[in-house]
Amino acid sequence: MFDFLAREIRERRVILFVGAGLSRPLGLPSWGELIKHMAQELDFDHDVLVGPSADYPQVAEFYKLKKGNIGELRSWMDKSWNVSEDKLRASKVHQQIVDLKFPLVYTTNYDNNLERAFELHGVKVSKIASVIDIANAKPDHTHVIKFHGDFADDNSLVVTETDYFERLEFESPLDLKLRSDVLGRTILFVGYSLKDLNLRLLLYKLKRTWDGTPYAKRRPRSFIFLVRPDVVQEEVMESRGVSPIVSDALEPEEALPAFFERLLKMVRRTG
Repeated sequence: MFDFLAREIRERRVILFVGAGLSRPLGLPSWGELIKHMAQELDFDHDVLVGPSADYPQVAEFYKLKKGNIGELRSWMDKSWNVSEDKLRASKVHQQIVDLKFPLVYTTNYDNNLERAFELHGVKVSKIASVIDIANAKPDHTHVIKFHGDFADDNSLVVTETDYFERLEFESPLDLKLRSDVLGRTILFVGYSLKDLNLRLLLYKLKRTWDGTPYAKRRPRSFIFLVRPDVVQEEVMESRGVSPIVSDALEPEEALPAFFERLLKMVRRTG
């Protein structure tokens, strides 16, 4: 598995798909902290607004209904998700992603730390968050595709329940780009929980894309990196054509850097 993945990375045939787990080492706010901020802006007690069975996108929907838009929230997020250049340069996983030279990086994170990391390390990057960005992206740049939007455009952000429902229709220009990109490439998912319904639906949709053709058995392999084992979810992922790679690191924060380091050594060795 590692030999195959390292070879595909070296030959630039791997799409990296990045989730929120990549941002935690940078100290960025969690969804829980985001909801707490919404409660404060709405003058609600956090425990009253959220409750034990809170649905975060629904709370964000409530916020937008009360405020009329998410402009203030987006401004706070943009500020809170921004980290210093020194902190970003010191991030081992961001350096490793740059060193692995993925030509395409999809992310469901809103922040701009991925594209900044490439630029800080001297790699030209085209950020793609809309159809016009697709048209303007430079072919010789690393492409960072902001699958859930970008702070530069409030309308692109996938935050509220309505946003998620529309995103899950899987028919936007970014979805069409993804369908095209994955046809001849392996996907590596990192920073995700298998409890993320949006990720599971995405994998289901990608499988259906291939199952609707006579070439389903020739679908490129895909992988998901997991910090902890989960027998049930791993079996389901396998059925969707995604092979889990489970970390054996004792500490969660060490898992992803150790995984990328192993890949880097193998890529350089096979090169």
